[in-house]
Amino acid sequence: MAAARGIERVLAKCEECIGSGNFYEAHQMIRTLYFRYNSQQKYAEAIDLLYRGALTLLNHNQYGSGADLSLLLVDTLEKSSTPVTQETIEKLAQLFEKMDPDCPERPVFVSRAIKWTTNIDQSHTRGHPNLHQKLGVIFWQENNYPAARYHYIHSEDGEGCASMLLAYHTARGYPSEVDLFITQAVLQYLCLKNKTTASSCFKAYTTKHPAIKAGPPYVLPLLNFIWFLLVAVESGKIAVFTILCEKYQISLERDPAYKEYLDKIGQLFFGLPPPQPTNQGFFGNFLQNFLGNGLDDDDSPSPSTPSLTSSSHSQCASLPERVIDLD
Repeated sequence: MAAARGIERVLAKCEECIGSGNFYEAHQMIRTLYFRYNSQQKYAEAIDLLYRGALTLLNHNQYGSGADLSLLLVDTLEKSSTPVTQETIEKLAQLFEKMDPDCPERPVFVSRAIKWTTNIDQSHTRGHPNLHQKLGVIFWQENNYPAARYHYIHSEDGEGCASMLLAYHTARGYPSEVDLFITQAVLQYLCLKNKTTASSCFKAYTTKHPAIKAGPPYVLPLLNFIWFLLVAVESGKIAVFTILCEKYQISLERDPAYKEYLDKIGQLFFGLPPPQPTNQGFFGNFLQNFLGNGLDDDDSPSPSTPSLTSSSHSQCASLPERVIDLD
């Protein structure tokens, strides 16, 4: 109770300082009390103080001071091994949203916050998906589509990612790239072993995008490839995966990155080894890696396997940037 009263007194004095334009003094008062709590290992009190103080300063456009307290907040979360909760994620996202997009401390804050979630919850080695989802929404609101896309790909919000990709394509893409935006996203989700979100993202995008006619089957070959691929991933049959990559070879050559993604997907979902370098060309290497493993009777395509078609496309003018390190 005494600590809570101390926080309230300091924040009240800060409001007085801010009202008189003395932002520096308000910042220093909060830091002084923070260091006192920190030395006494009163981490819960320190976290509450830093969050409320940072929010107050950011609301008054004191971005440098607010960011400084926000970074101290992440330091305290790390030092105290505070569990990752939705409430804390909400608070971090709120502080991030209040920061000026050009604030130099902003990317440092994001990096540190993601690292904290990784250190505490080691089941999410690339950061907690809920934090990524919050960051994706904020970047989308700021029309920073590349950053929004990166964080959505590391989230579990497939429908939100689909809506963002639709807006991204509408704002920055060419009509001929309608299939490229979703293809790359689905492949990257699969490379992160997130097939559930990959499926929900694909379904939402192909349903919501006005330029895509209802399917499956779809008019655009790449959309058919992705639909079949998601089915193949569920079955785990190497033969189906191999046939898909062979039949849709021309369409897949629209983006050289697809080969790398599909190599990774083959390893993750079909038990294939990493490809060996040869001189057989782009897809020659790729297909030999599959065919060289041999097919058991259980892996042979069943009579009910849908027929697969391929079609050539013109090379796209621009592509969403690659955002995933596959290593």
